[in-house]
Amino acid sequence: MKHIAIIGGSGFVGTRLIEELNRVKDTALRNIDKRQSVFHPDITHLGNVLDPEGLVPLLRGADAVVLLAAEHRDDVSPTTLYYEVNVEGMRNTLAAMDAAGIRRIVFTSSVAVYGLDKPCPDENYPPDPFNHYGRSKWQAEQVLREWAASRPDASVDVVRPTVIFGERNRGNVYNLLRQIASGRFLMVGSGKNKKSMAYVGNIAAFISHLLKGERKAGYRVWNYADGPDFDMNRLVEHVGHVLERPVPHVRIPYPVGLLGGRMCDLLAFVSQRPLPVSGVRVRKFCATTQFDATRARTTGGFRPPYTLEEGLERTLRYEFVSPPGDGHIFETE
Repeated sequence: MKHIAIIGGSGFVGTRLIEELNRVKDTALRNIDKRQSVFHPDITHLGNVLDPEGLVPLLRGADAVVLLAAEHRDDVSPTTLYYEVNVEGMRNTLAAMDAAGIRRIVFTSSVAVYGLDKPCPDENYPPDPFNHYGRSKWQAEQVLREWAASRPDASVDVVRPTVIFGERNRGNVYNLLRQIASGRFLMVGSGKNKKSMAYVGNIAAFISHLLKGERKAGYRVWNYADGPDFDMNRLVEHVGHVLERPVPHVRIPYPVGLLGGRMCDLLAFVSQRPLPVSGVRVRKFCATTQFDATRARTTGGFRPPYTLEEGLERTLRYEFVSPPGDGHIFETE
């Protein structure tokens, strides 16, 4: 029996990962989160990466840890929370693992460590994060690498997913899909910028694939994205095709859109209320964000269970054709 502790498994990716791992024979799961899981309360224990002493008894007996817990939204305030949770949380988790005698960890980092408008970086591309989230994830990776370097028997897999979408998610991809579906979508820029994306069912399957393998000492980094990448024009057309709805063709020049985003930043600052549009989100929308995930797709026999088109169609039909109506959603970026 393999015992796996998931830290931060009550959220969007963790919930899907637990569903995936529940299908793996001879695997026992434990979810450790500061929030109760709506879907898996029977295996959930309340704990926090900011409380290392509290983590130790919750980790005892585990063979591997999956660290999902993170501060990741664009509008986290104060910004020191990114570093407290993502960096100090990593240190606390590793200290608790040492106390519990665990040497295997899968950590979900992010392609945000590469920055914007990079030429399809692979895992060897030099980090150049442009925001606090990316910087804190890169610092967390450095803490993890230092830990692994001093423990020859450590088995570390760092997964850097691109933007993740799927059913029940209320992040940037959902907001985009909702705008297109409503007919109120306005394209900012030419729409020729390409986006790497990852369907939640595939990222959960990939993490499960890593955990099902035999424990191997070493430090490994994996970009994850589902190809082939869509540009924004093709994405909009695909959404219209699946939902059988007309696609709006109004375009706003990038400088005008960015100015509007910065005005929204000012309004949000004055009102102390976050707005759905911001300068950062306009920049991210118009940026080319492609990442080379060849290693994940060609190493060790992993095959994603869904194509990108299938993941988008499953999400669109779930959210806009036959929504469940139970109100259970996940707020992410």
